[in-house]
Amino acid sequence: MRLPGRKVIPANDIFIGVNAIDYSGYPDCRPEFIEAFENLADVGTKAGVEGRRFQIHTPLIKLSKADIIRKAVELGVDLSLTHSCTIPTPEGSRLW
Repeated sequence: MRLPGRKVIPANDIFIGVNAIDYSGYPDCRPEFIEAFENLADVGTKAGVEGRRFQIHTPLIKLSKADIIRKAVELGVDLSLTHSCTIPTPEGSRLW
């Protein structure tokens, strides 16, 4: 994850599609990591030190992959434009 370049994009809100339910063990997909990263942004950037806090939004973090697909279909998302870092196999998902 990377913080936005404040001088280029004055963004306080960062959205990321991490998932803690079906996440393959990546430590940066856990709520604890997201909270720690927000705290890092607040103390490690000029904007944060000046009181312009970052907020990281994780709308998918508590959804199963099936729930994510259902939500995407409900919202009319063209899933051919999306990407996943896992490939389903008969033995289970694997990273590519």
